[in-house]
Amino acid sequence: MKKHIQLDQNIAYCLYVRKSSESDERQAMSIDGQLKEMQLLAKREKLNITETITESHSAKESGQRPEFNKLLLGVTEGRYNSILTWAPDRLSRNAGDLGRIVDLMDQGKLAHIKTYSQSFSDNPNEKFLLMILCSQAKLENDNRGVNVKRGLRNKCEIGIRPGVAPIGYRNVLKENRISTVELDPERAPVIKQIFNKVAYQGFSGRMIKKWLDDISFTTKNGYKMALSKIYVALENPFYYGEFRYGDKWYKGTYEPLITKPLFEKVQIQLQVAPRQWNKQLFPFKKICICGSCGGSVTAEIKYRRTKANIVNSHIYYHCNRIRKYDCPEPYITEQELIKQLISHLPKIKLSTSYLMQEFEVEVKRLQHLKATVIDEYIPRAEITPHNTGDQSPRIYTQTQKDMLKEYLLHVLQFGTPEERVKILKGVTSKFNLSDRQLNLQ
Repeated sequence: MKKHIQLDQNIAYCLYVRKSSESDERQAMSIDGQLKEMQLLAKREKLNITETITESHSAKESGQRPEFNKLLLGVTEGRYNSILTWAPDRLSRNAGDLGRIVDLMDQGKLAHIKTYSQSFSDNPNEKFLLMILCSQAKLENDNRGVNVKRGLRNKCEIGIRPGVAPIGYRNVLKENRISTVELDPERAPVIKQIFNKVAYQGFSGRMIKKWLDDISFTTKNGYKMALSKIYVALENPFYYGEFRYGDKWYKGTYEPLITKPLFEKVQIQLQVAPRQWNKQLFPFKKICICGSCGGSVTAEIKYRRTKANIVNSHIYYHCNRIRKYDCPEPYITEQELIKQLISHLPKIKLSTSYLMQEFEVEVKRLQHLKATVIDEYIPRAEITPHNTGDQSPRIYTQTQKDMLKEYLLHVLQFGTPEERVKILKGVTSKFNLSDRQLNLQ
């Protein structure tokens, strides 16, 4: 049979004060305010407070408040047998924690709960009232959550996206207290340029980042725009007028910053992750410079979707625009570059020694060359092992040089990217790209 603690005994209180960190309770009395009021009450009524526990944590979820758990542990260990708190909802807003409190009362370990305006002792009626008040707090909390969710859904239905507007837009609170989204006159034009630069000028994320830093562009908080945030913006459909909330898509009533076709064009450009671009093999990067600004030439893979929904890939070369971010030099495909390089074959300079070495390896390794190059040239070329131990420079005949140009032609036309990269190391001539024309320097 349980032994109940009577109220005429020496009652030891633990003062427990809690303020939720959630926005729905921002207007509740602060921890300092609760402490002050309850200490005055304890002094007025001569209550014996042996411990004080403060906590800033939501009471929605059971067992998730560390200080509340300490409070109950103190009751269990007998350090105090009563609790002093501002209101019942400070103790519990969920059934789990409420059940733990009632269990301690049933065990005779918790004699009394005193709030600013009420008292609850270990008797059926007062425990029932305590459970009703705490359950009412839970009901209010649940209803508030439902109302908030319903309000957010209604907001989406009328085309207003909840939350902080993406960069290029700003949240505006109207006179009727309704929050809307409007274009940020300072940043919206820049964000629009980002989309255009990726879609029509081939800018990568890092090129966009450099450009933004060069023009001293910052976020609303005054920070430089991180590379990850640039890609988040480029992939956000909000900018063409649609947004997703939960598992549904909504049509926005705000002014779109870009068109949907422009957005889709950018997405095609972004299909290859930037971290992968540098791993691709682009053989013409080393032998070309930009004819417009003198900068380096880079390359990237672009994807085009056909009407039959087939995605084709093409390698494009262009100025890296590091020296001049608005360089007008247009793109050129790798296939077109190969055609133009072939036209320069009679005039280009070669590293004959390097190419001969590569050719001799190819002769031994690739049997399919036999019909196209080897049978025609070997009888006249008089190929001998390249590494004979003789350190004197080899003398190559014109026939051998002609053969190597044919070999170069073969690799350019039929070789893999790896083979093209390797073979072009033997081209010592330099070129510039000007208006999609490969010019020998």
